[in-house]
Amino acid sequence: MKKKLVAAVTTGILFSPSAAAVELYNDSTNKLSVGGFIDARIINTQGETEVVNGASRINFDFTRKLHNNWYALALLEWGVNPVGSSDIIYNNRFESIQDEFLYNRLGYVGIKHEKYGQLTLGKQWGAWYDVVYSTNYSLVWDGNAAGVYTFNKDDGAVNGTGRGDKLLQYKNNFGKFNLTLQAQLKNSDFFTCDIADISESACQELWLSGDATAQKVEFNSTYGAALTYSVNDKLTISTGINRGEFNIVYADGRTQSVEDLIYGASVTWGDFNKEGFYFAANINKNQNHDTDNIGRLIKDAVGLEVLTSYRFDNDIRTFLAYNIFDAGDNYVIQPNFNADPNDVFKRQFTVFGFHYLFDENTTLYLEARKDFSDFSSANKQQEAEMALSEDDGIAIGFNYTL
Repeated sequence: MKKKLVAAVTTGILFSPSAAAVELYNDSTNKLSVGGFIDARIINTQGETEVVNGASRINFDFTRKLHNNWYALALLEWGVNPVGSSDIIYNNRFESIQDEFLYNRLGYVGIKHEKYGQLTLGKQWGAWYDVVYSTNYSLVWDGNAAGVYTFNKDDGAVNGTGRGDKLLQYKNNFGKFNLTLQAQLKNSDFFTCDIADISESACQELWLSGDATAQKVEFNSTYGAALTYSVNDKLTISTGINRGEFNIVYADGRTQSVEDLIYGASVTWGDFNKEGFYFAANINKNQNHDTDNIGRLIKDAVGLEVLTSYRFDNDIRTFLAYNIFDAGDNYVIQPNFNADPNDVFKRQFTVFGFHYLFDENTTLYLEARKDFSDFSSANKQQEAEMALSEDDGIAIGFNYTL
């Protein structure tokens, strides 16, 4: 089964990494900047070689000066696909499947004050991303063990840990501490079925008919928090948590309440974009927070990401990353799924990267992935489906940042 691919890494606000932008307008009250990048690559994986889009996007950042040192702000960001449709699969798709040339990635409005902080409302990076973003610098195979891009490498919109939908978020700095608090205010229902390649409408019909393979999921609001401490100009330590709740309604009338929980910590040394040594690592424990590669909810798992890099004074940067997302065996919570208790889910891989920086915003890159995953199952068809989106690969590309 093939799916269209895009990948995504961007930055947060207040104290996440800064993004390049070009100021288009400034009248001392209103300011408009445009940012983003165009990225295209040649990738070889899953036995195919193809030219694909590399998470290209464009954003517009609006700021308006108000009274008493208050500012109004807004940001709109769209993903763009400058190379046309692509159907090759490689790990870390990160983004909902999109057929359009232009599609929504971020969009929020808010107010901010140097003393009182920042309050924003809309689709934006979740508080959890403040904890784990520092290992997310590979251009092709970003980390997929930190619990950001949930529900089989989507964009984290559902439970608010990635580019969360319908987020109310507060950020502020207190000396060396940075705090983020958020609430994802939503109530949404969807249907799932233990059947491959079925539409949601067809799954809903099965649920209405009382078919035992169908479930209705009622997903409620989520809440998150993150705290970062800057020990000095190189060392930072972060911790955070994100919690939600959803109810599973089975076709026979049974119900089950499930807690969606992730918590963990990270450590970062240095600056990935500056010359010299850089190191980052994060670890998390999660429950009912993600799915395996065929859509089955994972009861509990541990995720670890590590990235180390060195930027030389000749404009060359190399890095090595390691990711492991280990759910062990007997990890499937939903009893209606056809899962053997001995099924094993362990996503594990390393990435080596070589970047040549013509300047700070123009990069030629080569990245290679080696996969060590274990998706053992007595059901060999399911095992093959699980392994389909995880493979060795190599890519060469060009990134042009505004």
